[in-house]
Amino acid sequence: MASVVQHGRRRGSSKRAEEASRMVQPTDLRQVTVLTKAEWLRIKDELNQVNKDKESMREAVKQREALHLQSKEVVKLWSNTIAGQRQKKLEAKKIREQTEEEKRKLIDIEEAKYQEQKRKEAIEKAKTQLYYQTDRVKGLHRALLLTEVLKEREAQIQLKQRKKSASKDVDKEYLEMVKTKEDEALRQEQEKALQKKLGRQAVAEDLKNQIKDNELAKERQKMENRKDGEEIQHLKELYQWERRMEAEQQAKQKRNLMQAHLEHLTNRDIIRATDAQKQEAEEDQRKLFLSAKQKMMKLRKEKEKQLFSEAQMRREQIMVKLTATQQEQLDSEEQRIAKAVAEQKAKQAQKQRDEEEKRAAMLKSIAAHRESMRQEKEQRDKIRQQNTRDTLQAKREADRIFSEKQQLKAQKIREDGRKLQDFNAMQTAEKSARHHQLKREEYAFEAKNTEVIAEEENQFQQYSRHVINAAAEAQRNVFPLCKAAREGIGGGLGPNFSGMRPSYLAQDNTGAQMPKYVSSTTQNVKKLHEVVDIEDAKRRLGFTW
Repeated sequence: MASVVQHGRRRGSSKRAEEASRMVQPTDLRQVTVLTKAEWLRIKDELNQVNKDKESMREAVKQREALHLQSKEVVKLWSNTIAGQRQKKLEAKKIREQTEEEKRKLIDIEEAKYQEQKRKEAIEKAKTQLYYQTDRVKGLHRALLLTEVLKEREAQIQLKQRKKSASKDVDKEYLEMVKTKEDEALRQEQEKALQKKLGRQAVAEDLKNQIKDNELAKERQKMENRKDGEEIQHLKELYQWERRMEAEQQAKQKRNLMQAHLEHLTNRDIIRATDAQKQEAEEDQRKLFLSAKQKMMKLRKEKEKQLFSEAQMRREQIMVKLTATQQEQLDSEEQRIAKAVAEQKAKQAQKQRDEEEKRAAMLKSIAAHRESMRQEKEQRDKIRQQNTRDTLQAKREADRIFSEKQQLKAQKIREDGRKLQDFNAMQTAEKSARHHQLKREEYAFEAKNTEVIAEEENQFQQYSRHVINAAAEAQRNVFPLCKAAREGIGGGLGPNFSGMRPSYLAQDNTGAQMPKYVSSTTQNVKKLHEVVDIEDAKRRLGFTW
């Protein structure tokens, strides 16, 4: 590139021009170095700081691990190895344990069935024993025993008659044999009676234990009900205490608001009294200032009059002196007199101007003072009006807050009343629901009890018929059994009402049970008092419409 030569100072080439020329020049292939692939990879690894030994070691470790896993997968299926034999033993042991477990389960199921059967048998036995301990069944058994006793009595009577009618030559051996049989039968009867007595005692003990358990359950239920009642009473007292605390807080808030209102009124009166005192003091000061001003004006006027009279007297004296000396000094004194008069007039005029300036300044100061006093009074009036407006605004704000609190209080009272009403309605609904539920449960219990009574009556009638049939086949007297097997539970002599046979006691000191008289007269009286046809009853009572 040719150098640029100019006259004067020489200017060198710029860097931009050199860079542009450098960018335009093509690449010189003789200065380009060509590298092999291995050399290029080596340089790249050196730049990236790659360690080939560590990489090769990692690759070798990975290959060994892959081969080890592959060998494990191959050897895992072999059976002639120690691990394979151990695996087969474990599988055989697992199968054996599963088989034993299945057998144990079957044994447990059979044992459970056997125990269930035993429990059922024990329950049936206990039910039978309890059934035998009921009053009606015991009455039936007593009737059965009475039939046996009657039969035995008849046999004894027959035996006695046979003994009396028999010949006196009856063998003593036969009598001893009969006596032995009687003793044996008597002993067996005593043993049976003893066993029955022991069984009855065991059943009685069980019944006593059940009664005790029922009484304990009732006591626990009573304790729970008492605890529930105490908790409800505690909640009620807590609710009343909260209501009282809320009422006390509201009353306290009312008292605080009233006290704040009274303090506000007191402060307002005090502020008004203070403002009145300040106004009176300012009015007194203003009056004093005006009186002082008036006195000063009066004194100034008197002083001006005095100065004017003195000046007049001096002028007169000067005029007298001038007149006296006028003749003597006509020519020489005229100028001096004129000069003196001119100076005196100038002094007088200057003095009057000064006095007028002082008077103007004084009037100006008085006017400024009056203006400042007027502005101060206006400012005080504005401040007082602003204070009055602020006080009125504060009072209105307090009244608004009080009215809002009263509205909130009334709304809260309404909400509390509504909540209380809802709570009472809910309690009434719950009580009614509980009452209806109890009624339904009572009706269901009565229906179930009726079904149970009917079922027990049917069972008892079947059992009594079986016993009566067996006694009839054994040629026993079945009259006591038929009397004991009559329908209706209960030991009374009254009529059967819904499966119940009540007892009617005499209203006297004895309290004895009234007898049962069944005749045509009693049946007619019963028809009069028991209504079968409602229309017939209406006609009988005279309701003919």
